[in-house]
Amino acid sequence: MTTFVDRVELHVAAGNGGHGCASVHREKFKPLGGPDGGNGGRGGDVILTVDQSVTTLLDYHHSPHRKATNGKPGEGGNRSGKDGQDLVLPVPDGTVVLDKAGNVLADLVGHGTSYVAAQGGRGGLGNAALASARRKAPGFALLGVPGDLQDIVLELKTVADVALVGYPSAGKSSLISVLSAAKPKIADYPFTTLVPNLGVVTAGSTVYTIADVPGLIPGASQGKGLGLEFLRHVERCSVLVHVLDTATLESERDPVSDLDIIEEELRQYGGLDNRPRIVVLNKIDVPDGKDLAEMVRPDLEERGYRVYEVSAVAHTGLRELSFALAELVAASRAAKPKEEATRIVIRPKAVDDAGFTVTREETGGEPLFRVRGEKPERWVRQTDFNNDEAVGYLADRLNRLGVEEELMKAGARTGDGVAIGPEDNAVVFDWEPTVTAGAEMLGRRGEDHRFEAPRPAAQRRRDRQAERDESEREYDDFEPF
Repeated sequence: MTTFVDRVELHVAAGNGGHGCASVHREKFKPLGGPDGGNGGRGGDVILTVDQSVTTLLDYHHSPHRKATNGKPGEGGNRSGKDGQDLVLPVPDGTVVLDKAGNVLADLVGHGTSYVAAQGGRGGLGNAALASARRKAPGFALLGVPGDLQDIVLELKTVADVALVGYPSAGKSSLISVLSAAKPKIADYPFTTLVPNLGVVTAGSTVYTIADVPGLIPGASQGKGLGLEFLRHVERCSVLVHVLDTATLESERDPVSDLDIIEEELRQYGGLDNRPRIVVLNKIDVPDGKDLAEMVRPDLEERGYRVYEVSAVAHTGLRELSFALAELVAASRAAKPKEEATRIVIRPKAVDDAGFTVTREETGGEPLFRVRGEKPERWVRQTDFNNDEAVGYLADRLNRLGVEEELMKAGARTGDGVAIGPEDNAVVFDWEPTVTAGAEMLGRRGEDHRFEAPRPAAQRRRDRQAERDESEREYDDFEPF
């Protein structure tokens, strides 16, 4: 038997970026033909996509850990690594994506709507991409960036136009079975309906969907019974239908008190006050039910409700009810603003945004300066600290970004600890301030005199200009996304 699951916790991991390759082209009579290391491939994304054929989150309940493939490393001969394959996870229409704190990240409504839950890491640059007029033979490459790791919560909120609410065994499942082609399980005991049932109704030129929500009882909004688990399925509905049992065998219940109790639960749940209501007095095929319906109808109409007497068993009053619902659904659709074409919103950074922050902390009585920012943290992850030249390249990048200047302004002194990254995953080192980055002091790092040849004066001038231009350029602009 198929199980309905409408809330799961999902652990997704995007693919890691492939490492760049440090290689030098070699062939007969040309043993040092220049750097030819290729770039690493991008890691695959984890993408949630609405699929109309999926109606439950059951698959993710059984296997909540999902991972995309990694990018392949670059190779010599200027061969870039293959990108990792994106992992596309189909979800039902109406799925809401939240973080662990309950903040909404995405609301997926409409076939094909997608959301990138975890972004793959970018691949590292090979030494061929790092070569320049100033650095002709880099002996290092950049490492690939790890992919995102995310813990998210998926909640399914049924996308329907009409919601049937009421006590257990009020006849909601029977009503939806005769109004549409849905075939829910029906029995005469409470909580027969354990999952929301969805049906499609055609009334004239209007086609709409109708859902019956598992039975509500007093205290449902606080977690009693099944109501709290399924009240979320009412949120997207345009019309609420109170299905009241006029032939209940419980002496302490009557249609008016049932209505008051359910309305109180909806009020406590919140966000449903603006939905139009219709009251359906069901089971009038029972003699006592018909008499009770006639007794309470004036009271309900006095409260402003549109009241319909029906019998799901005898198929009485169904046509009038279906067209009344179609009228309200059509009015609700007409009142909704038309969907605008997708627009790209550009939010430029502030002119004074340095892209990183430097904060002072105290650890064991000693000062620690923590550097946080997307660029410096990524650059650290891309650095092979076993390679002195790669470390020098990192020093160049941080210096051009202005990190050393900000550390001086924050009061950092020689020997103070500097941490780049979050507290649980940071690279810590003792700071040694320099007038320029230590890597620049090494001179023309990455060059090999065996590549040098006499150059005309004009060529030397062009090379010097290229060096000046490169010193002002942000190397990160060349990294592939």
